[in-house]
Amino acid sequence: MSDRTTIGVGMVGYAFMGRVHSQAWRSVGAFFDLPLAPRMAVLAGRSKERTEAAAAQLGWDAVETDWRELVKRDDVQIVDICTPGDSHAEIALAALEAGKHVLCEKPLANTVAEAEAMVRAAEAAPGKSMVAFNYRRVPAVALARRYVEEGRLGKIRHVRAQYLQDWIVDPEFPLVWRLQKDKAGAGALGDIGSHIIDAAQFVTGQNVVGVSALTETFIKERPLAAESAGLGATGTSATGQVTVDDAALFIGRLSGGAVASFEATRFATGRKNAMRIEINGSLGSLAFDFEAMNELWFSAGGGGFERILVTEPDHPYVGAWWPPGHGLGYEHTFTHEVKDFLEAIATGADPTPSFADGLRVQRVLAAVEQSAADGSRYTNVED
Repeated sequence: MSDRTTIGVGMVGYAFMGRVHSQAWRSVGAFFDLPLAPRMAVLAGRSKERTEAAAAQLGWDAVETDWRELVKRDDVQIVDICTPGDSHAEIALAALEAGKHVLCEKPLANTVAEAEAMVRAAEAAPGKSMVAFNYRRVPAVALARRYVEEGRLGKIRHVRAQYLQDWIVDPEFPLVWRLQKDKAGAGALGDIGSHIIDAAQFVTGQNVVGVSALTETFIKERPLAAESAGLGATGTSATGQVTVDDAALFIGRLSGGAVASFEATRFATGRKNAMRIEINGSLGSLAFDFEAMNELWFSAGGGGFERILVTEPDHPYVGAWWPPGHGLGYEHTFTHEVKDFLEAIATGADPTPSFADGLRVQRVLAAVEQSAADGSRYTNVED
């Protein structure tokens, strides 16, 4: 990497997403032949002590306790946003105005208005921008898209997408930021539902154009959080109101005529990270479950499903890693993400998913919330 152009990365946030993004920035140059060599220049967090500890552990050179100072630094060319959704727009707008490239965690923002402002800024800015829907970079999901593009499924008729978790089944689990609308924007709908919306649109090449939805909050009060880290937390004796959904279910239509169903819940007892998608076409079908992330199931011509082990060197991204049969994991999707982002910056290409793609997902989320609030009335997704 020493003979490549170095590009400085500044990351805001060091919890769950910050850890996996750090792993991606550390590892990408060791496995992919890149035109740019990322330097982990600076990490920003509110607590100086905790940020310094995180920087030492994760491999960052310096720290800031104010993200605004990070954005101003001359040694930062990429700003990586790994904070709760309520700060995405403010940080991204400042970074784009400063001429930085921006990688922003999903969902893009907490509201459609914020996402629209981010898209306008991205279109006017000299830097590149991308929203971090990492499941696009699962090799099996990228292979599924390839199969659809090659016409192996024929005309797409059905899409079924689920994201099932159980991490807040316990009613004593504390009221962390992901359960507060002012910080998270939405609950299961925004946190994990956004992933399956993006995955469905990515694999099929079609957009969700209308929905009929319902949402539910099963546990309406929880202990206030004393400490939290990643998806874990400890609570206090005081309680507070949960202001987001625990589960969201909706049906929809896609722009190419397909019909779809979506389910996002954090109350599927026994399911840890079951992000699933099945697509049925006139010529074939495919199915994927992230809890078996190295497998894609494919049916051609009405025959039974066959298992494809997605570890061959000609499969998307896989050739840079291990011999066939040696599976990849969750963290590799983020390495693929930053690899694609760095290549786009170097070549001047427009990275995907773009902020416009993130806005499209945000508009679906808004339509789902509107439909659920209006007795599941069918609601068109804003263009």
